[in-house]
Amino acid sequence: MGVLNVTPDSFFDGGRYASRGVAIERGLEMAAEGADVIDVGGESSRPGATPVPEEEEMRRVIPVIEALAAEAAVSVDTVKPAVARAAVRAGATLINDVSGALWPVAAECGVGWVAMHRQGTPADMQVDPRYDDVVVEVAEFLMGLVERAADAGVRDVWVDPGIGFGKTVAHNLSLLAHLDELAETARGRGARVLVGTSNKWFLGKVASGADEPLPASQRAEGTLASSTWAMVQGAEMVRVHDVVAAAQAARLVGPVDAGGIELEGVAR
Repeated sequence: MGVLNVTPDSFFDGGRYASRGVAIERGLEMAAEGADVIDVGGESSRPGATPVPEEEEMRRVIPVIEALAAEAAVSVDTVKPAVARAAVRAGATLINDVSGALWPVAAECGVGWVAMHRQGTPADMQVDPRYDDVVVEVAEFLMGLVERAADAGVRDVWVDPGIGFGKTVAHNLSLLAHLDELAETARGRGARVLVGTSNKWFLGKVASGADEPLPASQRAEGTLASSTWAMVQGAEMVRVHDVVAAAQAARLVGPVDAGGIELEGVAR
């Protein structure tokens, strides 16, 4: 899943693709680079982000989705029912929902749905996140959403543990360490796992080994390492800004794991 932020304030590429033409060009480029889905978002969900009016969010994303849907699979990154419905009419086939609340819309529109775990809202989620057991609590929350979505008739359900959304560094690392368990549980319920670590703060914190995290522009290595780990542990989609690196990793991890590549002299 390639990230296409049509916003001025996203933490990594805010403003870079705010122009409609540039956004469309980048979306097509990501498809050519190997993205299976282009995730178009018009409202930042970074810590501290402020909500965007519904009309403005539609103005940002709908023309881009319309242009891209003829050439690639498109998802819409939104928490607003009206924006989700408009995006589906424009050609989106997946609703990427950080609020975990839009399964009725996905069922109504006959499209797929990504349910993400988030503690709090962008305004307060990183203030003081706490869990008794983050792995258990996130899994139970997501499986509850899977059940609701299935009961409503959503056939294509994805779950996202919400790395960086109301979690400390330790919470994020614990979720990644136990990702295989979440993937197995999700598959047992007919769902799949999506993971998004791309350029997030915790990667910069871990990589720096100091009080100050590496800036977002220096987190590519951590992004690739964590995305590859996620794939090995059973995630069937990773959400990334750098499609080229992730696609190359997927071609290595996927076929080798599935037995599609024979490497002479390599123990399997």
